[in-house]
Amino acid sequence: MKHTPFTSKHVALGAKMVEFAGYSMPVSYTGINDEHQAVRTNAGVFDVSHMGEFIIKGEHALDLIQRVTTNDASKLTAGKAQYSALTNEEGGIVDDLIVYCLEENKAYMLVVNAANIEKDWKWISKYNTHKAEMHDISDKTCLLAIQGPNATKIMQALTDVDILNLTYYTFAKGKFAGVDNVLISATGYTGSGGIEIYFEDKDGAADKIWDKIFEVGGPQGLRAIGLGARDTLRLEMGYCLYGNDITDSSSPLEAGLGWITKFTKDFTARPILEKQKAAGLEQRLVGFEMQEKGIPRHDYEIKDFSGMTIGKVTSGTQSPSLGKAIGMGYVRVAFSKLDTKIYIKVRDKLLHAKVVKLPFN
Repeated sequence: MKHTPFTSKHVALGAKMVEFAGYSMPVSYTGINDEHQAVRTNAGVFDVSHMGEFIIKGEHALDLIQRVTTNDASKLTAGKAQYSALTNEEGGIVDDLIVYCLEENKAYMLVVNAANIEKDWKWISKYNTHKAEMHDISDKTCLLAIQGPNATKIMQALTDVDILNLTYYTFAKGKFAGVDNVLISATGYTGSGGIEIYFEDKDGAADKIWDKIFEVGGPQGLRAIGLGARDTLRLEMGYCLYGNDITDSSSPLEAGLGWITKFTKDFTARPILEKQKAAGLEQRLVGFEMQEKGIPRHDYEIKDFSGMTIGKVTSGTQSPSLGKAIGMGYVRVAFSKLDTKIYIKVRDKLLHAKVVKLPFN
């Protein structure tokens, strides 16, 4: 298993470590519910250094990104970021990612999911016919997500960048905890605000930054948070998790990602997705709340009142913030309207649930 530069920190804090995407990662420290509430009410730090980062630069960089991603990267100016997706030739999703514009038209950073680094690299390389310069910097890049309503307030003391006024999906480079050239972005996966910081672990930068974060943040209640709470936090927001809610066989339109699918430019799946849109979707990803006691889990069947299968659960949990069981799943379009009654097959029982608006509340 691979390790991040922070593995020894997690072990010293008593984290429960698990294998995730080939890395030894902390799933929890004090308990998922406890850590979840810490992020929702104050602030927490996630080690997400297992994620992948690619640099694409040169005169053909933007052209390549435009052809492989669904969103319109030509709208990006330096210091702005964009949520997007890579699509395959059948209209499925290769991965979801964030595109950072480092220099307009010339240099970009793509941040991809840990389990898809090799797959994404090969996919993008396949379309790099004009030989844009590509660098996989995943192994030398550290990524910490400092999330929560008080995250920027607590962290402002560590940087000369005005992070209190950094708008959503923008970023700046500057000094952080005494380390130069740290990319600080107003992005995250929790829906509670905060920042994500990217930096190279050289000259002890990882130890220095981690220690400073907790030296300043510890007395203000800042906590280390594991991947378990990361999952419950993102699910409450209705954010898709690759491998669960979006896959190589689900389309961005079915997944509710039409807003990042721009038909104003050419990209790999455009003709297929245009046909899909014109013909009408057969299934949609919906959020639902359980109306009876029981927790929906990945791959549980979704049924109608007669017991006919109409879909599958992709993600589900007992929501720590809401105190009720919630989930997402694909259902036939006829069952995707708000307040539609559906049934989740939990063991041998059909438990009543209803379709609700995302994010959950």
